[in-house]
Order: sequence, then C-alpha cells, then structure tokens
Amino acid sequence: MRKLIAVLIIVAMAVVGMAGAANYMYEKASVKGVGYKNVEMIISTQSGFHGQKLVEKESGSGNVILERTELEAERQLTADGLQMPCIYPNTCAMDYINFTKEAEFEYMPVSYQTGTYDQKWVEKLCVQNYRIGAVLTEMYTHAEHLQKTTEVKTRGYQNVCSEPINNCCTGVLEANLNSNVIGVAHIGWLSRDPEPNRLLKGRHAEYGRSVEDLTGVFAIQKFIQLWGNSTCGAISVDWLPCV
Repeated sequence: MRKLIAVLIIVAMAVVGMAGAANYMYEKASVKGVGYKNVEMIISTQSGFHGQKLVEKESGSGNVILERTELEAERQLTADGLQMPCIYPNTCAMDYINFTKEAEFEYMPVSYQTGTYDQKWVEKLCVQNYRIGAVLTEMYTHAEHLQKTTEVKTRGYQNVCSEPINNCCTGVLEANLNSNVIGVAHIGWLSRDPEPNRLLKGRHAEYGRSVEDLTGVFAIQKFIQLWGNSTCGAISVDWLPCV
C-alpha cells in the first residue's frame, strides 16, 4: 500500500511538472515607422523532427507602412503524440500553431549617426507539420515594395483515436496567401510520408510538391490545404483575422 501511494505521488509530481511548462504561446504586435527592421520568430511544439514548427524572418530598411502580426501556439500532446482517448471531436488534444500577418513595406536606404542601413526587404516564412509530413514556404527577397496578408494554421492530432483508423484525421496544414510584390517571390509546398519506406532505402515517399518562383512585379493569391486524411473536413482560415 505504501509503495502504491509513493508511486502515485511521483506520478502526480510529474504531471504537475509538465503542467508548469510554458506550453501556450501568444503574441500580438503592430508596428509603423521609418528605419531599419529585423525580426526573427521561431516556434516549435515538440523537439526534434516532431510536432508543429514555424520560422519567420523579416528584415529591411525603409518605410513600414503597416505591420500587424498575431501568433497563437500550444503544445497539448506528449512527446510520443499520446493523450487521453479522443471521444468527442471538439475535445481532441492537439498541437497547433495559428499565425496571421498583414504588412506593407517600401524600400529606401536610411542613415543615422550610428551608420547607414541599405537593404531591400526580405520576408521568409516556413511552416512544418511533421505529424502529416507537410511543409509550406513563403519567401520574398530583394523587395522594393511588398504588401501581403498571410494566414496559416497547422494542427497535429493525437495518435489515439476513437474513430476507425481510415477515418482518423491526423493533422492539417492550411494557408491563405495574398500579396503584391516588386522583387523576387518563392512559394512552395511539399507532402511526404511521415514514415520512412524500406523500399526506398529508408527515404520518405513524396506525394506532392508545388514550387513557384517569380521575379518582377506580381500579384499573388494562393489557398493551400494539406490534410492527413480526406475526412478532416473543411477548416476555415479566417479563424484569427487581422484587426
């Protein structure tokens, strides 16, 4: 009996320790002005090649006409992707990242007493969903003018599912991209099997790929859906609008 009580205490302490971690992340920002700007954001719900990842890099000099960013991310799953059994769809545990950004930049060199800053705008975004083997890249470089609205959401659901395995949605990555750019643009997505294939000598089978490179003056609109299963259902991307 004493051994059982000791085990229960240890388990309770472990649960409390897990609950004490900063598993929920939220940031909302609005920036306007003239000068040089350099921003980097890195989000990961799991360590290593697991979970949901987001990396954003932005830098350049000139006029920041508008920038509004909102990010929400949370780790709800354990390291092995397990949690309590999923009985009701709306109560399923998941790792998720919600990201939305509305921005407009104009390039020009600026000079201060501390030095001269002369860099055309660079805007890079990479979102990875290791649960379903999906990745999205949106990148603008050498931009003299950039106006964009980006909405991305990625989900990784738990391994335990009450639904039949063929109807179990394992994850989702969706994006809505709308931009006007004078410069260089690169937009692409990739879908690979999360599990290595022994017939491919340990490599991951590739199911789909889309890569678009543009140089000049372009207006771009793209809507991308990468689902872990066709039964995931439509998921609206207006979940977190810019205000």
